Amino acid sequence: MVKHIVMWKIKDFAEGKTKEENIKYIKESLENLVNLIPEIKLLEVGVSLEPGFDAVLYSEFNSLPDLQIYQNHPEHKKIAEYIGKVREERVCGDYII
Repeated sequence: MVKHIVMWKIKDFAEGKTKEENIKYIKESLENLVNLIPEIKLLEVGVSLEPGFDAVLYSEFNSLPDLQIYQNHPEHKKIAEYIGKVREERVCGDYII
């Protein structure tokens, strides 16, 4: 199993939305990918309770090829492009258990 974790610090205002609006949009868009990409075994997006990063993605895949399918899926690329416009920082980690 492959676990994929991403954390973002979101700009205070970007793409015509406040930080809170962008976090909500990101959360809803990423969570909707579960309905579009069958390789996703688990996906959750949380809003951080601590200062620093604002949103965290946790997801699970059966294999590295499944993670790559997710990462290259057009719907994932669409939200990833949007996140790139509204984030200040990004940290990502993948690991196999």
